[in-house]
Amino acid sequence: MATVVPPAVAAASPASQPQFPFFHSFPHRRALFPSSLPSLFPSSFHLFPAKSRTPQLKPPLFVSASAAQSIFPPQSLNLKSQPLFDSEPFDGCSSSNRVDYEVDGLLNLLRFAVRYGDVELARAVHASIFKLEEDTHLGNILIAAYLKLGLVGDAYSVLMGLSRPNVVSYTALVSGFSKANREDEAVELFFRMRKSGIEPNEYSFVAILSACIRILELELGFQVHALVIKMGYLDCVYVSNALMGLYSKCGLVLQLFDELPQRDLASWNTAISSAVREGMCGKAFELFCDMKQNDGFPVDHFTLSTLLTACAGSNALAEGQEVHALAIKCGLEANLSVSNALIGFYTKCGCVKAVTALFETMPVRDSITWTEMITAYTHFGLMDLALEVFEKMPERNSISCNALLAGFCKNDEGLRALDLFTSMVRERIELTDFTLTSVLNACGLVKDCRISEQIHGFIVKSGCGSNVCIEAALLDMCTKCGRMEVAEKILNQWPVDLDSSIILTSMICGYARNGQVNKAMSLFHLSQSNGTMVVDEVGSTSVLGLCGSVGFHEMGKQVHCHALKFGFLNDLEAGNALVSMYAKCWNMEDANKVFDSMVTRDVVSWNGLIAGHLLHGQGDEALTIWSKMEKTGTKPDKITFTLVISAYRHTNSNLVDNCRSLFSAFKTDYGIEPTSEHYAAFVRVLGYWDQLEEAEEILYKLPFEPEISVWRALLDGCRIHLNTTIGKRVAKRIIAMEPKDPSSYILVSNLYSASGIWHSSEIVRDSMRQKGFRKQPAQSWIVHENKIHSFYARDKSHSQAKDIYSGLEILILECQKAGYVPDTSFVLHEVEEHQKKNFLFYHSAKLAGTYGLLMTKPGKLVRIVKNIVLCGDCHSFFKYASIVTRREILVRDTSGFHHFSSGQCSCKDYWS
Repeated sequence: MATVVPPAVAAASPASQPQFPFFHSFPHRRALFPSSLPSLFPSSFHLFPAKSRTPQLKPPLFVSASAAQSIFPPQSLNLKSQPLFDSEPFDGCSSSNRVDYEVDGLLNLLRFAVRYGDVELARAVHASIFKLEEDTHLGNILIAAYLKLGLVGDAYSVLMGLSRPNVVSYTALVSGFSKANREDEAVELFFRMRKSGIEPNEYSFVAILSACIRILELELGFQVHALVIKMGYLDCVYVSNALMGLYSKCGLVLQLFDELPQRDLASWNTAISSAVREGMCGKAFELFCDMKQNDGFPVDHFTLSTLLTACAGSNALAEGQEVHALAIKCGLEANLSVSNALIGFYTKCGCVKAVTALFETMPVRDSITWTEMITAYTHFGLMDLALEVFEKMPERNSISCNALLAGFCKNDEGLRALDLFTSMVRERIELTDFTLTSVLNACGLVKDCRISEQIHGFIVKSGCGSNVCIEAALLDMCTKCGRMEVAEKILNQWPVDLDSSIILTSMICGYARNGQVNKAMSLFHLSQSNGTMVVDEVGSTSVLGLCGSVGFHEMGKQVHCHALKFGFLNDLEAGNALVSMYAKCWNMEDANKVFDSMVTRDVVSWNGLIAGHLLHGQGDEALTIWSKMEKTGTKPDKITFTLVISAYRHTNSNLVDNCRSLFSAFKTDYGIEPTSEHYAAFVRVLGYWDQLEEAEEILYKLPFEPEISVWRALLDGCRIHLNTTIGKRVAKRIIAMEPKDPSSYILVSNLYSASGIWHSSEIVRDSMRQKGFRKQPAQSWIVHENKIHSFYARDKSHSQAKDIYSGLEILILECQKAGYVPDTSFVLHEVEEHQKKNFLFYHSAKLAGTYGLLMTKPGKLVRIVKNIVLCGDCHSFFKYASIVTRREILVRDTSGFHHFSSGQCSCKDYWS
């Protein structure tokens, strides 16, 4: 009988080291495979003794009571005195037959041990087999049993005790190490097998490829691929499927798939899922059709789930419904994974009724099902229903909590998100990186400095602050809560050796959010020149958003070129950001061109284009886009309806009847419950078209208490049509609600001023001053020669302030000659009349406009951006300035665009 050689000796023996080019071509073999593999167990421990023995009859075998009780009930066995086998069955048998009979009994016991997870019994059987003559087959069975019991170390010890292990022995352990997250040891063992002269079989290749996939060791996997071809195993479908799993990690599955000589359903499913994962949904359906036509394989639940994911990702409603019909035809609709995929599909492409109906008819549900329903309801903005599903879950976990947390943030319910996070901490639910970034997002929504400091402290104390994504979210939260100094400190402390693209993008957006546009642009240009910021899809989207916010058209076009050069235009979010940027930068022509060229569009794409037309006061064009959107089958969301309702306020003709019909169809046709935001938009339309009595009646009949924004919409209509009768009632209602922002008081005051009721206007302003309210500081800016020139009221910080003020004084005199009369009712300060005029004359918009007129050539457009609504006096001033200077002046404020030309404004003097 062969002598068992310890592993270290075997590795060192020159005779046992045949030259394998495959192994020696592996570049990391020194790091991964030391010359001698250290033994994981004492070298003295072997399955079989090294010396040769003559088979002999063994005494009756006894096992401990504790080991056997897991298999048999206590009353059925008296294991302390009863042998496992009686001697009677062996009577008349040869020694060899009796040994075989005993081995069969031991194997049966081993099966019991595996079935019931009885480790002690398995080791008892191992001890009995140990007394038999060495048998590689028995050793392999023991290895398999230990691996099924999760005892990888015991399985390895069995292998080390075999003097003649075969390919089955090694393959089982390679697979076992891989499944036990010990992939490096699996790789080492594979090479030890080859060095011992044992060639791998198809199962060996599957095992080693699985290890390569798990640790993303692609270079080794490529070499295994070469060996597979060399040894002729590519025809084995199991091996080719394992290779497809490897190549799916590097996006090369489809190339490999086309070259495979043999395919099965798993091969096709892998190819289809890879196409979906790479965003090639059309290719996925093409592969599906080829599978049905060429190979005729029946679909399974994985095929259908993958196709539904493709349909959801590309908003392919019709194709998804066909897949749903196929699932019903094949009898797989009730399959759990298919049902979950259907919920995800109808969430993206269908309506809430379809999702709810699916959920209620599902015979079996798992945690994924419940989480999908939470995600679905949050997608439709039905947070109360999402919370109800969450509370009904049989077992809640971190994933379901995170889904609800993200839903609260998505629907701008920051306080409810913070309450949920508090509960998660209290109940000791696992807090993942996603949890922490979501709660930081919630803090940014609430914009409460004190709460943000508490959450910041909690994260630092928990030791999670070193994570790149969490650090970026922390910085973003600080900028949203006005803690710019803390944000800058986080930026300055960022490690030099880490990629700073995310953190720089967050800081640039933070500067822009806090009105520090020059700092934002300076940081962007500095990051580009230093090469510290890689503008990828996410970076492009963020910078395009910044360009749109500040109206920096030229820089936006440069980022567009950058995205085109590096192929980012196929990214949906980058495309959406481009449409929005051009729309906000006075360029609807290019916004439409980008939209038409987009490969895929979602509801955000359509919303962005509709919103762009509304910014320009193009209501009829917005409604045309809405009609096209309906024809494509794209599911509108609550934002879509707010935009479409608002479009009826900007149409060339009165289409109030159409607006009423659409509003009535919200719930019946689209499954969306109108919110205060929708009612505010509808009331604005009615107010604009002088249907104030109907608007007031609607508010008093609402099934819920309307928010102050709805009453303000009605008050704005009263201001436009100088209806003080309804206006007084609405004003009293607004004041009684004690609004916490100054804009409501200003709107009430403006109504009284426009109606000539100066005493009431002054009372409202006094009340506002007593409550300590102040208007948001008005800021206006203009982009000239790729630099942003920003102004505040009576601002003299600009380097050319002297020229600007001199030019403005001349312009005011000329405008007054043309008929401009300053309207001092827009001055909130309690000062003399002549002082009020001085306040009016040096508003930020007038300063920016004067600078633009001075610095641009005659005939060129002057483009101004303002951070709040343009006041009535500045609006009047720009109309006269367009006459005096014979120039076109464009102003973008929070209400939209004003195009001043020849004394007229595109808004027709209706804005708010």
